Amino acid sequence: MLKQQLQFKLSQKLSPQQIQLMKLIQLPTQAFEQRLKQEIEENPALESGKEEEAAYDDDLYGAQDDPYDDGNEKIEAEDINVDEYLSDDEIPEYRLQTNNYSADDEEKSVPYAAGTSFHQNLVNQLNTYSLNDNQRDIAEFLVGSVDESGYIRRSVEDIMDDLAFTQNIYTDEETIEKVLRLVQQLDPAGVAARDLKECLLIQLRRKKPTPPVLMAIDIIERSFEQFSKKHYNKLLQRHHIGEEELRDAIQEIERLNPKPGSSYSGNNRMIEHVVPDFSIRIVDGELELSLNGRNAPQLHVSKEYSNMLQGYKDSREKSRSQKDAVQFIKQKLDAAKWFIDAIKQRQETLFVTMNAIMHYQKEYFLTGDERKLKPMILKDIADRIGMDVSTVSRVANSKYVDTPYGTKLIKEFFSEAMKNEQGEDVSTREIKKILESIIEEEDKRSPLTDDRLAVMLKEKGYPIARRTIAKYREQLDIPVARLRKQI
Repeated sequence: MLKQQLQFKLSQKLSPQQIQLMKLIQLPTQAFEQRLKQEIEENPALESGKEEEAAYDDDLYGAQDDPYDDGNEKIEAEDINVDEYLSDDEIPEYRLQTNNYSADDEEKSVPYAAGTSFHQNLVNQLNTYSLNDNQRDIAEFLVGSVDESGYIRRSVEDIMDDLAFTQNIYTDEETIEKVLRLVQQLDPAGVAARDLKECLLIQLRRKKPTPPVLMAIDIIERSFEQFSKKHYNKLLQRHHIGEEELRDAIQEIERLNPKPGSSYSGNNRMIEHVVPDFSIRIVDGELELSLNGRNAPQLHVSKEYSNMLQGYKDSREKSRSQKDAVQFIKQKLDAAKWFIDAIKQRQETLFVTMNAIMHYQKEYFLTGDERKLKPMILKDIADRIGMDVSTVSRVANSKYVDTPYGTKLIKEFFSEAMKNEQGEDVSTREIKKILESIIEEEDKRSPLTDDRLAVMLKEKGYPIARRTIAKYREQLDIPVARLRKQI
């Protein structure tokens, strides 16, 4: 049965300007510059630089006749109220599509640098070997099974089945093993190994057979498990060697590459260039904050477009094409004004937020001692500046500050709080720093266990459970005591 009813609903919606501002705030300096360049290219009504330099020169352009005006066009259309198109409308920007390209424009593509991939490099090396057709097919299949780290993580039996089903190549495990040993002779050393033990042995056997190398091969072959767990006493007894010989053999093993695929020079690696968004300096014992000048560009609305719009407004006779032109110009002018306002709001929001962070962590910025960092969460800063937590999160995300102690990621200044024995709130960053210092100063021949670390921190006034110690140690990327042991 159909029913009619009234329902009241209260909702909040972000305007396009607010969405644009939020997107701009979360951009770091380099991404912001790219976004700025894109906006200037897409919007001809937006110009950079000083406004006087970009002013429309009537003396230069106004006296010249329009080369596209042949004087034969007659306007025969109804009068159009241009003021309707000059008023603020409700049409969102995303619904107004404009094609700024003519049919005569050439389609230009950006050239990309081409290089030889890791697998193609291995295939090229196979061409230097004399192989029959069957062996070459097996070798290329094995090369195709090598992962990015340089390993073949499949059994010979599985490879034999795949060769039969996918390549229609029927062979036996002995033939595959023979071809695999040939593939393992390719560069970089250790490639096509099936596990870490085999990878290390391949690399060691290519070295000059000195006593430390021979001992390293013997240790990996006979006592790989004891070596990986750093049971040095067992290694000394089993191989009948002294500590000096064991130390030399371990040094040879530590020079090897456990991931030979990553050493290939043709791999494309992304290099991140950090540009600080803020700068903090100490002047006469006081902190001084400045925003990177690249975040404060000089932008203004094009006078040429403003004059053009005024000309259409003053015109008495209007056509359909003039109506479309007015709508296009108004859209671009509004978008330029919105963008300039958003840039100014972004600058103010970034500065206010970072200024609050700087004063909250004043003791750290004055001394550079990470133990002076106070517990700070996003809500602490949001309450100080009267903004939402999400806004503070956008400012802190992916942005850096240049300090007298190096360039720091802003979100690293945020940490949770814990109580010490005096009942005071201390930052978890402070505890991690103390934990890291204790581990650095420990005796590497007898590293401290997590239980012992918990006791030592408690003696310093930080009552922390052993499982918390283990969590902080993992966050600091510090292995357990057994793996930190050195001979």
